[in-house]
Parts: sequence; structure tokens; C-alpha cells
Amino acid sequence: MLEALRDEVLAANLALPRHGLVALTWGNVSGIDRARGLVVIKPSGLPYEAMGAEDMVVVDLDGEVVEGHRRPSTDTATHVLLYRAFPELGGVVHTHSTWATAFAQAEREIPILGTTHADLCPGPVPVARHLTEEEVAGEYEASTGTILVEAVGDRGTDEVPGVLAPGHGPFAWGADPAEAVERAVTLEEVARMALLTLVLRPDAGPLATSVRDKHFRRKHGPGAYYGQAS
Repeated sequence: MLEALRDEVLAANLALPRHGLVALTWGNVSGIDRARGLVVIKPSGLPYEAMGAEDMVVVDLDGEVVEGHRRPSTDTATHVLLYRAFPELGGVVHTHSTWATAFAQAEREIPILGTTHADLCPGPVPVARHLTEEEVAGEYEASTGTILVEAVGDRGTDEVPGVLAPGHGPFAWGADPAEAVERAVTLEEVARMALLTLVLRPDAGPLATSVRDKHFRRKHGPGAYYGQAS
């Protein structure tokens, strides 16, 4: 079942260590087949170098295992809640990448200081609210999904392609698993640049609105002209 999506999700997961976004067994990527309502996700705690397509786990949108001989990622409930909340999503990724996680642990949004950030999104990368004690004690992973959805709000997943879970790390998403990983890579680089900029100039202000909008719109939306025509 879902052989092509299994291969796609495996490739996306293997890209995480290649891009330096994970250590050990940290992090996970998933993808969804919307027609079937099924999600393919990384298995829990399996080393990346040992993973094959047959290790990917298929779950439904309630997080119940449909196919696979491994236990799914412990973050599965977060992923499926995001898929239920945002029908446009085709891939979700979570990492503990160093620079973005530093902002998450500092509980500080990533400010938009340059055009690299504007190419990703037109505003700061937000930090979600804290989980309540009841949410932590109850359905922790699903509640994590809830606070991510709240942080996106009515801006949508194109304008907010990632959110920092406070004290935890970044989550990012896209039209498919590959795009989700690309956004996670960009988010990490944006975080690194922002932190270094703030070290060099603590009072650095936001990028000019006109430049910000130009960079975002040339890569996103009906007037985009970055890249090659398909």
C-alpha cells in the first residue's frame, strides 16, 4: 500500500541528517495521501542509516496504525492533527535543529531581518503558546498540534510555513514531504542568520516592508516568477 508515498517519505527523512537538521534518531517527516486519508510517517527511534521504505508506518487520520511492522513516530498525533486542520498540507516535518530550537527554547520568534527570510515567509516565524499542565498530562502530542494550529491562525500555511513549539523545536510543512523539508532547511538557516545578526547588532530592525513583500511575492502566489516555468 502507498509504495510511492513510502519512498517519498523515506527520502524526505533521509534528507534531514544530510542537511544537518537532526542528530541520532531525532526528527521525523510524514506525507499524506489525501484521497485515501492515510499518512505515512517515520518509525519511532529507528536510526536513519537503518531505515528502508518497508519501515515507514501507515496511519489513518486518527493516528491508528493501518500498515507497518514498526511503531510510528511519537509525534504522529501532532502530524495528523495538522493534516486535519489544514487540507492543503501534503507533508509535515519536525526537527530539533540547533538554531531554530535555540529560538524555541528562548521562546522568541524569529524576526524577519533579511531577504532570505522574506523568501520563506512575509513575517516572523511565530512561537506557539505554552501547553497547559492538563494538556501535557493528557494528549500531549495532539495538544502540541493544537498550539501550532493556533499560532498559524487565519494567516494560512503559506504565510506561516513553520512554527516554533516553545522549549521544544520547529515544525514545518508544505505541499509534499520534500517541500516540508526544504522549508525546514530554510527555517534553520533563517534562524542562524537572525541570531548572528542580533549578536552583531542587537538593535537590528525588521526588513523594509517593500523589500519583504517583493521577495515573498516573487516566489509565492499568482505573480511569482522565481525559478523555471513548468
